[in-house]
Amino acid sequence: MKELWKLFMAFFKIGLFTIGGGLAMLPLIQRMVVDDYKWLKEDEMIDCIAICQSLPGVIAINAATFVGYRKNKLAGSIAATLGTIMPSLIIIILAAIFLEAAGSNPYINGAFVSIKAASCGLILFAAVKLGQQVLKTKFAWAIAVIAFIMIAVFEITAVWAIILGALAGLLPYWARLRTGKKLDLEEKAKATSAENKEEKE
Repeated sequence: MKELWKLFMAFFKIGLFTIGGGLAMLPLIQRMVVDDYKWLKEDEMIDCIAICQSLPGVIAINAATFVGYRKNKLAGSIAATLGTIMPSLIIIILAAIFLEAAGSNPYINGAFVSIKAASCGLILFAAVKLGQQVLKTKFAWAIAVIAFIMIAVFEITAVWAIILGALAGLLPYWARLRTGKKLDLEEKAKATSAENKEEKE
């Protein structure tokens, strides 16, 4: 029960203090999960982000569910997911109640402009941090640039970028697999040839 409460409170704090959506939450989730609580390793967190980005739904909620399940199975995933969505649920209800008064207040509108700018900074930080961890080869850079061009220039939906990226990522694996098979066949052929020579001698 203590572990479940820790999961709930950790993601509750993230949901409460992160403004700007799921992508803006990623730096805080990564710091908490990898650095503070060490629930996942850095490589596992990268895999988590990739999986959660590829699935339907909000990436922050998907990440919370993933981390919670890895930590404490189904109960952990429920606790982490509830912790993430509860702050938004409470705040949006309060915002809806006071929306009319808040919408006409210039001070509140000014604050939201700054909040949105800060959110852009958080998302940019998440992109740079993820890029430093993932974009370590020319192949990875090529995939990232092509995906960016597909989405930003040609306005192709991100789903196709993810699918094509996954297929492209399989190409080096298939190439290594075929090369490995050829090497195995060549080694077997050499071994057979050597055995035949020994028998003749």
